[in-house]
Amino acid sequence: MSPLATGRIGLRAALTGERLRVLLVEDDEGDAFLVSELLVESDAPVDLHTARSLAEARELIAGVDCVLLDLGLPDAQGIEGLRSVLALASAVAVCVLTGLEDEHLGIVAVAEGAQDYLVKGTVDGVGLTRSVRYAVERKRADENALRLREAELRQAESSRLERGLLPKPLLSTDAVSVHPFYRPGRQRALLGGDFFDVVQTGPNRLELMVGDVCGHGVDEAALGVELRVAWRALVLAGVRDQALLHGVEQVLVTERRAAEIFATAAGLSVDLDRNEATLRLAGHPQPVLLAGGTAQPLPAKYGVVLGVRPGRPHPVRTHRLDAEDWSLLMYTDGLIEGRSGRGDERLDVDGLCRVLAEPGVPDVPLAELPAWLVGRVEELNGGPLADDVAILLVSRGSGR
Repeated sequence: MSPLATGRIGLRAALTGERLRVLLVEDDEGDAFLVSELLVESDAPVDLHTARSLAEARELIAGVDCVLLDLGLPDAQGIEGLRSVLALASAVAVCVLTGLEDEHLGIVAVAEGAQDYLVKGTVDGVGLTRSVRYAVERKRADENALRLREAELRQAESSRLERGLLPKPLLSTDAVSVHPFYRPGRQRALLGGDFFDVVQTGPNRLELMVGDVCGHGVDEAALGVELRVAWRALVLAGVRDQALLHGVEQVLVTERRAAEIFATAAGLSVDLDRNEATLRLAGHPQPVLLAGGTAQPLPAKYGVVLGVRPGRPHPVRTHRLDAEDWSLLMYTDGLIEGRSGRGDERLDVDGLCRVLAEPGVPDVPLAELPAWLVGRVEELNGGPLADDVAILLVSRGSGR
């Protein structure tokens, strides 16, 4: 290592004011004294603590930046001692100390996870200080690389789950257009348990569904994928009406990790020939009908959420969609749980309808309406929404 590189290490320590907490695990008092003197003579920015055995090290290792580890301890010999230290504190940098005749153990130790090895009697204070600091920096770099890799894996997992939660609509008709939207909550980059689907079951018949598994995280998202896939499979198998939600509920009860996990859902069957929509709710907010320049929630009775009282029937309401041009807005409750702009009042379904009836809404293209709506709701909330938001906008004609 060049003097310039060594100087850079000392300069960085001086500029940051960082002192390293080092634990020396060494049972030989003479060797321990020598290490201490070398650090003092080189004016190393180190707070040194000493343990004579692995048992003592267990009591002192918390908060340590680096361990200087002798591979010949009374209660731990050779590489097993290193493995024990790494098991105690995997995020701590480790430099092993070997004798001249055991230098091969240092090479093995680095392969096992140590950051460096030093041969006793061959290093001065500057070299010892440099090795300690380099070991700490190398460990920190490894930890940062690991965190980055974990973040990349989580993002890849999130992308796979998103494809399962938010599928492409299964449509062949051009009589309607579908505009889906999803945004994760403020504090999380990963998906929650929001999901939706659209399946055409006949020349002029559609099945629509939006649901939400309680809780946040990968487990909830994975369960949401299972419920969404189960719903599509049941629809394609010709299951209809009450049996459809009951089938999804059976999957929920079977696959959930705890009995308190539940899900809400809204299901719509749309008959384009009759211009009718049949609605079933399982604890989910009702869809909003946009037609003739107005926005009105579809009247409905709330059924029991899925998984709370399995097998209970869900009330059914059929609605005439009198206008030739209409849109049905289905969404998860994250959209309406923020503030309405009127103090601490929640937006709720009525507030959502007020937003959709604002003068500028007809000028927003249908494909952009879900994103515009979330942006407007966040304005009223005074910041990003706390929960995930999934939206499914299905339109016939101009949709207004």
